[in-house]
Amino acid sequence: MSKAIDAAKFRETLGHYPTGVAVVTVLSENGQPDGMVVGTFSSVSLDPPLIGFFPARSSGSFARLRTARYFCVNVLASDQEPLCRRIATVWQGKFDGVAWRAGPLGSPILEGVVSWIECTFEDIREAGDHYIVLGRVHELGVERSTLPLLFFQGGYGRFSPGSFVATPDPELIQAARLAETIRRQLEVLSAELAVNCSVLAKIRGDAVQVLAANGAAAPEAIPLGHRQPIIPPLGAVFMVNSSPAEVDAWLERAPDDDAERRVRCRALLDKVRERGYSVLAAEPELLRRHEAALSAFEQSDRLPRHERAVRQVTSEFTDLFCPDLKTGERYDLASIVVRLPTPPDLPPMALRMTGLARSLSTEQIEACVERLKQVADAAAQ
Repeated sequence: MSKAIDAAKFRETLGHYPTGVAVVTVLSENGQPDGMVVGTFSSVSLDPPLIGFFPARSSGSFARLRTARYFCVNVLASDQEPLCRRIATVWQGKFDGVAWRAGPLGSPILEGVVSWIECTFEDIREAGDHYIVLGRVHELGVERSTLPLLFFQGGYGRFSPGSFVATPDPELIQAARLAETIRRQLEVLSAELAVNCSVLAKIRGDAVQVLAANGAAAPEAIPLGHRQPIIPPLGAVFMVNSSPAEVDAWLERAPDDDAERRVRCRALLDKVRERGYSVLAAEPELLRRHEAALSAFEQSDRLPRHERAVRQVTSEFTDLFCPDLKTGERYDLASIVVRLPTPPDLPPMALRMTGLARSLSTEQIEACVERLKQVADAAAQ
């Protein structure tokens, strides 16, 4: 009789083993490419030639892919991180503008990949909350003899020090695993409301986007896996259940020691605690300056002067953060953020909605908040 395995220890231990990142592609009935990112691809057998991958049983993408006769496993190269993000996060039209050619059996082979393996489905069987998918290899080839893209502890990338891409962190893999449990609900919400929805995790002083669904006309400005410093008033949702010392540390990340500003940010945190969510009013020029400051911070290897610039422009959101919503008024919002309930062994997490339509009524905003909360509640079940 096997003993029970601690879930957090299981995730952390297995998360220390890196795997290559692949895109499984098919040609749909309408002649258009479809596919999904997998970080669980491996060789299984030489005689007969078999490969395997392990999609979640809740995956909507795999539900579509398994109806195809043939599929192709495309092993991504280390410089194809943007392609990986696109296919992993875009709900519709994920292959728009993506170069590919038909393989010998007709499956899409993506341009620039390390290698490709074209297969038929040999077997699909349930294994806990995932499937074990075996593919019989019919055709294969090497496109570029170069380094592959890696999946390691919940992030895709090369984890270079000068990047906002999240570095290996035991908490990050745990957050990514929880986010995967609500991927389908988030994708449906994103497509239904034509908005961008993402899951954020607080990793020490940064917010890391661990999952995204981009259903809005404009894509999410912060790429998947990138870190964004949590500077007041932003990040208040993460601080809802924090200790006084943790709140003080958050407030100290403001650009100055202005006592009045600190009092205002504490009051905003209390408002978020009472409401259970935060909203940020849209001010296009300030949002552009904020995005530019973050970009400069990333490119500078997080130099102090660039960090000060990020702190300064972020603090200017104070007047736009959590405005009092009045019946009959209309609002342009940059974001809505709700807290994601998490067990004690996980970092604080949140759901964020961006790309919202302009001139929303209070009732429409409250409806969006309620939908986000419904997705958040699904993670706790």
